[in-house]
Amino acid sequence: MTKRLSKEEKIKIIMSDFKLFAKNFIKIIDNNGDTVPFVLNPEQEEFIKNMEKYNIILKGRQIGFTTLSLAYMLYSACTKPDTNYIIMTHHASVSKSLFVKLKKMYKNLPHDKYPNLFPKTLLNNREELYLDNGSRIIIATAQGEDAISGNSFQMIHLSEMAKYPADVQEEIIATCIPALAKNESSAIIIESTAFGYNTYQEMFMKAYRDKESVWKAHFYSWLAKAYQSQFKHTFDEAEVWFKTNNNGRRMTYDDLEHDEKVLRDKYGATYRQLMFRRYYIATNSLEKFRREFPTTPDEAFVESNKSIFDTNKIIERLQYVIPALETKEVYDVLPDALKPYLNKNLFIYHLPKQKIRHYAGVDVSSGQGGDYSTMSIFDVDGQQVASFFANDIPVYKFAEIVNELGRFYNYAFTAVERNSYGLPLLERLRKEYGYMNLLKQKVFDQKGKRKMQLGFQTTNVTKPIIINDMKEAFELGMINIECVRTLEEMKIYQEQKNGKMGNKKGKSNFDDLVISVAMAVQAMKQAKYYVDI
Repeated sequence: MTKRLSKEEKIKIIMSDFKLFAKNFIKIIDNNGDTVPFVLNPEQEEFIKNMEKYNIILKGRQIGFTTLSLAYMLYSACTKPDTNYIIMTHHASVSKSLFVKLKKMYKNLPHDKYPNLFPKTLLNNREELYLDNGSRIIIATAQGEDAISGNSFQMIHLSEMAKYPADVQEEIIATCIPALAKNESSAIIIESTAFGYNTYQEMFMKAYRDKESVWKAHFYSWLAKAYQSQFKHTFDEAEVWFKTNNNGRRMTYDDLEHDEKVLRDKYGATYRQLMFRRYYIATNSLEKFRREFPTTPDEAFVESNKSIFDTNKIIERLQYVIPALETKEVYDVLPDALKPYLNKNLFIYHLPKQKIRHYAGVDVSSGQGGDYSTMSIFDVDGQQVASFFANDIPVYKFAEIVNELGRFYNYAFTAVERNSYGLPLLERLRKEYGYMNLLKQKVFDQKGKRKMQLGFQTTNVTKPIIINDMKEAFELGMINIECVRTLEEMKIYQEQKNGKMGNKKGKSNFDDLVISVAMAVQAMKQAKYYVDI
């Protein structure tokens, strides 16, 4: 016979479980304008279950993570004395709106029914909710005064971080980490919809792709179960709209366009979801739908109308790249000079095979922390076998790396960009290391005589040519790129307003791997080999 719990025992269980606390004590306004108990949707429940200390969320619109954080902060403030919490937004009006929502949650707690259960307010103004158990919740704005430095917070929530001014995003993160309380349950939550290329985008994609990242990536697509209830009214509208335009019948597989069939077959989208998608696109645009209701993280950040390369093909390629070989698979066969860089700067996707020709491209930088020195290597079939990138290696050292890596791959035929740093590298490769398998470019001297010079000179005329050669090779499947960083650079590689080509401007946006791949494509076009293998 099961023992019946007393009222006190039930309350104790509720106060020890956020999910139960939310359902029994917190009230929210639903999409119909009704005040209802806060029952966590499946995605909110999944996040609370898997939340770690450093969390970064990419999600579609209105899935409820800001509401979740407000409720969780209120619960924690009530149950953990002397703890501080802060939620930061991108605009003062949003901060004000969220704080009104938080205060309403607190006001709707059953104070009368349980007069001694919840702490009383000592201070309740437009920026702070301070409770008599010593806990407080602060609201702040990214462009406002610094409310983080000098404090210790149990939880920090950066809401819609992608919309913060680009020049403050990195500084805010740097301020938040030391301000986090030093205990096992403290946490930072960054959440946002996608909004261009910025620190948030870089952080999320690094966390999403890098298993060793300190940040845990949480992604919630438009196919999340929460939308079926959250957007029920809009889903109903979409179905009525579709039936009106299709003789009163619902959508079937025969009605689907190619991209809808992919969503149905690959991602399990229901016809109801696909009708909603088509309805939204008809009233807005495909680009806006992808940004606000993404299927994949890559799709969320896409700017397909700006990139020189076909962004959809890049996104598709990113889903199938292979990981670099593990250190133990490569270490014993790799030259000693390359071992310190393995799986840090150097990534090997395929080991060289005997008698197989390889082609490499090299872009050289100063090695003083700015642009990257890069090397991309492909086999004769166009399969990428290795990539190298580092921004802290001087030219003389990079020359040694290019020599060792080129010889490792059967003396790869190598095209070096002939810039101010490429010239000394070419000289070292030829004179110090005796590397003979280097691309030569035909040029005319001052007397009008044609000569051959080492390396490839990029100019306003030749750069668009080599980029378009690379675009053709990639988009027609003549080369297969495995390096994720290269593909990420390609997504933001565009024609600038001044007519030049390059990466989308930003502190951490580089195009050096794009150039090294473009150089490798030129090496493949010449298809020469000056040495026997």
